[in-house]
Amino acid sequence: MKVVIADDSQLILTRIQEKVGMYKGVEIVGAYKNGTDTLAALKFFKPDLAIVDINMPGLNGLDVLEEIRKEDTSLMFVILTFNSSEFYRRKAVELGVDYFLSKVDDEDKLSQVIEEMLREEKKMKVLIHHKANTFNGHSINGIH
Repeated sequence: MKVVIADDSQLILTRIQEKVGMYKGVEIVGAYKNGTDTLAALKFFKPDLAIVDINMPGLNGLDVLEEIRKEDTSLMFVILTFNSSEFYRRKAVELGVDYFLSKVDDEDKLSQVIEEMLREEKKMKVLIHHKANTFNGHSINGIH
């Protein structure tokens, strides 16, 4: 699972990278400190998951969300922020955020999101493997 992370604080960016990077099967393809580079990375790498702060130089996290949703509706987009006001939460939901998490209260929820995505990815691999080895319900190469 490919992940892009964005936060203007190097300390928080490093902490998120450490937390996300501990999962087997997760590849952090980029970590950015501004919205402009983050948006470019999302378009280039086409990750499965984006973890983005709201307040960043250049484009803010909501701008990044708005722009990427024009091209990619399947990307799992998580806002992880200290600024969890109702205004930002509503705006993020309008723009298509999947999760709006507080850096203070919801760190465990980020782990749950990653773990669930890894479980779903594993299920898909098994399903694809099964379909690739069957034809009209019949086993190919002795695999059922």
